[in-house]
Amino acid sequence: MPSAPIRVLHLYTAQAHNFFGHHGQEPDDFPMQEHEEIQCLAGRGILGDRFLDFRSNYKGQITFFSAEVFRSLSTALQTHHHPPAVLRRNVVTEGIDLNTLINLEFTIQGILFKGSAECSPCYWMDRAFAPGAEQFLQGRGGLRARILTSGTLRRDPPGLAH
Repeated sequence: MPSAPIRVLHLYTAQAHNFFGHHGQEPDDFPMQEHEEIQCLAGRGILGDRFLDFRSNYKGQITFFSAEVFRSLSTALQTHHHPPAVLRRNVVTEGIDLNTLINLEFTIQGILFKGSAECSPCYWMDRAFAPGAEQFLQGRGGLRARILTSGTLRRDPPGLAH
């Protein structure tokens, strides 16, 4: 089980979907809410999030995105006015290549997760972030994971690593 220092920089939930299930339609406008902490519920998802109890054993009960990739994306597309929330992932991390966690169990702040798949970017990324985002994020769109144990995930204070 990986034990690399993973920092939690941002925590987000949304009450409903903006893009998921909207193919061929205009997106909705449900904002991502930033939190100091979120409640992870084993086998279910995040309390208050759009994917809570979405489907039995759903592979995306929680999603992760790399702050390092976000900074690279912003630089590559010369777009520095967006917060990471526009990518609609739940947890923004620093300190690990998220693709290395696919099919592995890992812990953050004592909560056990299992990486299930890359959170592949879709064409909506070009609209939500900037043209070229979908292509740039191929192979680095984040991580979908299952929540294996319940617990509270908290944003790390600046400078703290686990």
